[in-house]
Amino acid sequence: MTEFQHIPVLLHECIDALNIRPDGVYVDMTCGGGGHSSEIAKRLGKGGRLICFDQDSDAIEASKRRLSPFSCVTFFNENFKDAKATLLRAGITKVDGILADLGVSSYQIDTAERGFSFLHDGALDMRMNRNQTKSAYDVVNGYSLSQLRDIIFKYGEESFAPKIAEAIVKARQTAPIETTLQLKEIIESVFPKKIIYGKGGVSKKTFQAIRIEVNGELDILSQAVEDFVDLLAPSGRLAVISFHSLEDRIIKNVLKDATTDCICPPKTPICICNHRAKGKLINKKPITASAEELQRNDRSHSAKLRVFERF
Repeated sequence: MTEFQHIPVLLHECIDALNIRPDGVYVDMTCGGGGHSSEIAKRLGKGGRLICFDQDSDAIEASKRRLSPFSCVTFFNENFKDAKATLLRAGITKVDGILADLGVSSYQIDTAERGFSFLHDGALDMRMNRNQTKSAYDVVNGYSLSQLRDIIFKYGEESFAPKIAEAIVKARQTAPIETTLQLKEIIESVFPKKIIYGKGGVSKKTFQAIRIEVNGELDILSQAVEDFVDLLAPSGRLAVISFHSLEDRIIKNVLKDATTDCICPPKTPICICNHRAKGKLINKKPITASAEELQRNDRSHSAKLRVFERF
């Protein structure tokens, strides 16, 4: 098995954004291999606390190894959608900072048997939580033509979605599609050769779409970000890293509501919503990777960091 490698994206920007206090309580909602978490833990003193969540058991084990020198860390092998309830059960009602890195880890991509990547041959899996039942195999071989077309178009923003869906359905009539490279070949078969050779990874958008569907990534995101905002103590900071436009749009909209007093429809003559802003954005535009980081870490190219501070 591949060793859990985790190259934290926008590391220094995240640490600066969290404005860490030595005695504060901080939560890493997606601890991965512990890259961001270890830098947070280094800055905590007596009375400080770090709580790490990840639904991937491999990530939790890797983080535990990396963070073993720190006694202030607690781990939960859970999806961040359940974090608010879990923290409340643990007696934690407010925290001073929350970090959520929504990207797929380098380990998940580079480990063939996890089935996330079209660069390695492995079983069609893509489950971040391997205890769940639905996998990429079930989506690819079980979804109807219209379902496949819709998720590839919606979650992958892929203009070739109808042709890709048709090719998948046609191929599985002969035999089930079982591996990542089988799926890659089917996807590539619908593209003109000049596009394949010119653009390279034409399978990327479809693999992304299937991964999002398998893990329900966008279904939980809006409510999760609302929960993160509610968990923050006064002056607490939320730092969220997204990697594609659909994620970023959801985060942007939730934080827009959280920084707006009235959310009534524009033509409403008087405010009837009684909504009040809960905080402010630290940066109006998302923070992106520096030129130096872009050279060092190719996976930082699409990363966007949004930072919110609670009133």
